[in-house]
Amino acid sequence: MPAFARKRIPTFAAFMSSGRTVAFHTLGCKLNFAETSTLARSLEEAGFARVRPEERPDVFVLNTCSVTENADKECRQWVRRFQRINPEGFIAVVGCYAQLKPQEIAAIPGVDLVLGANEKFDLAAHLERLEGKQDQGRAVFGAIKEVRSFVPGWNTGDRTRTFLKVQDGCDYFCSFCTIPLARGRSRSATIAETLAIVRGIASAGVREVVLTGVNTGDFGRMHGETFLDLVRELDKVQGIDRFRISSIEPNLCGDELIDLVAGSERFMPHFHMPLQSGSDAILERMRRRYDTALYARRVERIRERLPHACIGADVITGTPGENDQEFERTHAFLRDTAVDYLHVFTYSERANTTAVRMEDTVPTERRRERTHQLRILSTKLQRSFMERQLGSARMVLFERGDGEGAAMEGYTDNYVRVVAPYDASRVDQLSEVRLGRINGDGLVEGTFTMASPSRYVVDEFAMIV
Repeated sequence: MPAFARKRIPTFAAFMSSGRTVAFHTLGCKLNFAETSTLARSLEEAGFARVRPEERPDVFVLNTCSVTENADKECRQWVRRFQRINPEGFIAVVGCYAQLKPQEIAAIPGVDLVLGANEKFDLAAHLERLEGKQDQGRAVFGAIKEVRSFVPGWNTGDRTRTFLKVQDGCDYFCSFCTIPLARGRSRSATIAETLAIVRGIASAGVREVVLTGVNTGDFGRMHGETFLDLVRELDKVQGIDRFRISSIEPNLCGDELIDLVAGSERFMPHFHMPLQSGSDAILERMRRRYDTALYARRVERIRERLPHACIGADVITGTPGENDQEFERTHAFLRDTAVDYLHVFTYSERANTTAVRMEDTVPTERRRERTHQLRILSTKLQRSFMERQLGSARMVLFERGDGEGAAMEGYTDNYVRVVAPYDASRVDQLSEVRLGRINGDGLVEGTFTMASPSRYVVDEFAMIV
């Protein structure tokens, strides 16, 4: 029986008048979470009430990721889960995987609608147009080269922290990556448009904004502007206590940007720079736009200007050509370079990428073993970084509490996760905390240095918060 007949989808007007409900589930990166919030706002404006998936919504929206080899498996699992919760529910799938494999997803039993990269932000309108169609699943997508517009995104409902999408797409075409195929060319809003959004976020009482994108540092190129220009202007915005850069390519993280963050009142001493490999031969095969010497210089500059900064890196294990010697070069580079934590990914073959056609593939088990080794190294690096912070007093932005007498958690400016006794007056507030021991959950236990939250000058940063 056709999906629309089976599920008896009413008219779009009936959706709105009867108070229809929608639930979202997001796979993947912070960028996807920001975009899910944008989709949610658009459906709320169209008359839908957002609920949790377990509340049997009328419409399920799955925002997918294409980075891992499990994209298809995860998509199918969530579709089945939605069907178990509400067999009559309407299921729409969007996101990177939806652009890459729209017809395959549309063929999954239970999927009613698949929207590509250029169509997903018109989800409400597509629901209206699809009324009465007699399809099992309908895929609406265009060629990725036709995606030109930039749609900003930011999450709402959390006064502590917002992830703000400032850039989308990528022009780099690294040999292992499908992102340009899923999201298109690099694009962004203007600085003026971005500032207007940030001022609106500030008016909602949000304390921290995390700048995110596919290639965040490539912001503004289509408008003759730069990411450095954006950071300089954001640093002047009143009402936001903290800005963080979620990730930036080392070739785009120049000395001027590092120096600006070092002297900033609002940008946090936290850098996440993708490395991917500590072997120059592998970096060349990956078509990365830097070598290990440049990466090391960036880390050294950050350490010179911000000794207390937290530096993270992305690494991929098992790309074609990574023999034992090349992997050991990566392991040694990470041991010798002053990074503080790793996000480690296991290489998986992705259709239509250059790497999938390369020779010298690495056996799957060896890839996984190398990932395990680097994750052990990451644990040691992160533990060492946290131990160096113990005894210091740092500002913490506390996010939540479970109730009177329970614990509350938050991040220091330099990205140390801190737990402290619950105090309702400190939720969504900055408080100075003395960092004590590391507990069994890997969190640093903190004690408050003042009786109540206040604004004042912080230790060696001389940063007015």
